[in-house]
Amino acid sequence: MADSHDNMDLLGEAVDLFEGENVDLVLHAGDFMSPLTADPLSDLQTDLVGVFGNNDGDKLFLRRRFEEEGVGKIERGPHRLELGERTVILTHEPRLLEVMESSPVPDLIVYGHTHEVDVRGDQPLVVNPGEVGGWLTGRSTVGLVDLDEMEAEIRDIAS
Repeated sequence: MADSHDNMDLLGEAVDLFEGENVDLVLHAGDFMSPLTADPLSDLQTDLVGVFGNNDGDKLFLRRRFEEEGVGKIERGPHRLELGERTVILTHEPRLLEVMESSPVPDLIVYGHTHEVDVRGDQPLVVNPGEVGGWLTGRSTVGLVDLDEMEAEIRDIAS
């Protein structure tokens, strides 16, 4: 997920969707906005890894609140994760996509910032899950990625 922009209700719906799908890990590609976003995300029963976005204000307090409440970790992007045999790059800014898509080639790149859904490629698979907040596009979405099959699906979460 990405670009939640303090929309607590839709963050809660995203958590419900992730729990219903029994996901193994939640990635957030930035723009949480305030430390209050820890509240709905604290209901996740799985790990969360995020990166800061350009609109995340008090980064120190945001990171501290997430870690102290056991919500997850927020890193500076781009952040590289090794998930089993897969390499994932999590970033907010799309400006460096061409560089990230080259050597060494990751399996998956997840990015945000544009608020626009983008799923393309296969090596690497590039995914922008759109925006949770729904403020710019009027659509609230998340992405589900199967790392075994290297397939991505975009889901609407607004009820």
